[in-house]
Amino acid sequence: GLEGVSGLHFHTHCEQNADALCRTLEHVERHFKPYLENMAWVNFGGGHHITRSDYDVNLLIQTIKDFKERYHDIEVILEPGEAIGWQCGFLIASVIDIVQNDQEIAILDASFSAHMPDCLEMPYRPSILKVSVENDEEIIEVEKGENQGAFSYFLGGPTCLAGDFMGSFSFETPLKRGDKIVFQDMLHYTIVKNNSFNGVPLPSLAKLDQQGFKILKNFSYEDYKNRN
Repeated sequence: GLEGVSGLHFHTHCEQNADALCRTLEHVERHFKPYLENMAWVNFGGGHHITRSDYDVNLLIQTIKDFKERYHDIEVILEPGEAIGWQCGFLIASVIDIVQNDQEIAILDASFSAHMPDCLEMPYRPSILKVSVENDEEIIEVEKGENQGAFSYFLGGPTCLAGDFMGSFSFETPLKRGDKIVFQDMLHYTIVKNNSFNGVPLPSLAKLDQQGFKILKNFSYEDYKNRN
């Protein structure tokens, strides 16, 4: 039996709207209703894209109210997913070398395995910008998509891990040493999952707002030495 169990938890969503929760609850109630009736709480998991502009918040509210009414005012928990930091945060890397190995590979000072492990684990292909300087003018270019631009590259990190790369990414103009690669929408996993594998430095944390740009924290060797 379930003696001593006070709640149930399911996690089936990833970047979903409220209608997905409605379908999930139909399944959950069909198979687990006798157990729900004896529970004090239920966790609907994460993956609810609540801050997205087209998210049906009213449907979510009504769905939770109806569920609580059916189950003796059971406590309903929603996990804070990526929606709390969706489309927020940039990870800015520099191109430190361009090498050739079957195709062009741009080596960055940022690591997928150390700084962006979710990109490899999901896998998740981030949206990126290329920032270059020509004749003292800053030029920003949006990455075109795999093999959609004139110049295609794999992007590789500086660690010894053979899988520390992603690709391909393509641009209308070639990459060169010193160009910046801006990984967009990186706040929700980069800060909590980054690590100092291979001794690579952790990225500095900075804030950009109406008052300007401010470095909040730089990481040193002491942070690396004391981390483990």
